[in-house]
Amino acid sequence: MAFPASFSHSASLQLSASFHGERTTSTLLPSSTSSNSCPFVGSQLAFSASLRGSKTMSPSRLVVYSRRLSGLEEAMKMRREREQRERSNTKFTRPLPLRRGRVSPRLPVPDDIPKPPYVSTKELPELASEHQFHDAEGIEKMRAACELAARVLQSAGELVKPSITTNEIDKAVHQMIIDAGAYPSPLGYGGFPKSVCTSVNECMCHGIPDSRQLQDGDIINIDVTVYLNGYHGDTSKTFLCGNVNDILKRLVKVTEECMEKGIAVCKDGASFKKIGKRISEHAEKYGFDVVERFVGHGVGKVFHSEPVILHHPTGNDKGGTMVEGQTFTIEPIFTIGSTDCITWPDNWTTLTADGGPAAQFEHTILITRTGAEILTKC
Repeated sequence: MAFPASFSHSASLQLSASFHGERTTSTLLPSSTSSNSCPFVGSQLAFSASLRGSKTMSPSRLVVYSRRLSGLEEAMKMRREREQRERSNTKFTRPLPLRRGRVSPRLPVPDDIPKPPYVSTKELPELASEHQFHDAEGIEKMRAACELAARVLQSAGELVKPSITTNEIDKAVHQMIIDAGAYPSPLGYGGFPKSVCTSVNECMCHGIPDSRQLQDGDIINIDVTVYLNGYHGDTSKTFLCGNVNDILKRLVKVTEECMEKGIAVCKDGASFKKIGKRISEHAEKYGFDVVERFVGHGVGKVFHSEPVILHHPTGNDKGGTMVEGQTFTIEPIFTIGSTDCITWPDNWTTLTADGGPAAQFEHTILITRTGAEILTKC
């Protein structure tokens, strides 16, 4: 389940830059955005600069360099957006915009199934600051939770066809999870009313299942997380519904490949920033931009924790390295068109601002000495 890149109402956007000759680098830390784009609101902009070397630099020269970098970035952004519009206009016909269907009441969970702590409150939990590491027993429990999540996701994907409703998918997922003695992690998380996230077409993530029927040519991301024996297993996949056109197929295929490229760089001692670098390098070959608003996260006994996994290179110099025995998710979202987003009044359903389609894939991985074990496979 994707986590917003801002973690609290008091989070702020910090930009730090270092100047050495005409070379400029920047670091963008996770931030809050406007209240209509995510459950977390409020941001402040702070700027600090440090000068390397023995030469001093006047404030006026700093302004010149800042403008030069800003102008270049703006030109590149405008070019990408123009190319995206051209692709959208010439190759993709948008379906009718999503509309909220009827949302049925939340489904019951047997009393004897252990529930995560957040179920007793409607408060949205803060991102836990601790990285999650596991001993041998914990790793086996993580494997069991993740394998169950993978099996449920596979079964849910087999249901995808024209005319089925996302509410029917939710019912099936819910039943599979409780039949296994597990709890559907999204249910009751910050008040989320369903057992699975179903994000159709322009919905980036956190779609709430409802009475809308899937249409021929839709794409749908199904995001499954289960809580089994005290551990969360988290995974998602974008499925094709019926006869999907080629550009959507390419979006889905490249998004999955980007996730796989990000996983491939993971191992004990590797830098977290390599993930976003590798993902963006592959995406650029096909002209896609990753959504920066949502990130991967640590997962285990706690649903969402550090480390924050950025899927893009911008501001990805926070540092930190992976450690053997650690678990976290990688879950990039790509769009055709704008990567800006809006959120419905339910405070969950997040759509692309321009109505372009979005695709996402997610795995939970375990860091090993020589690589990464994908836990959410069956």
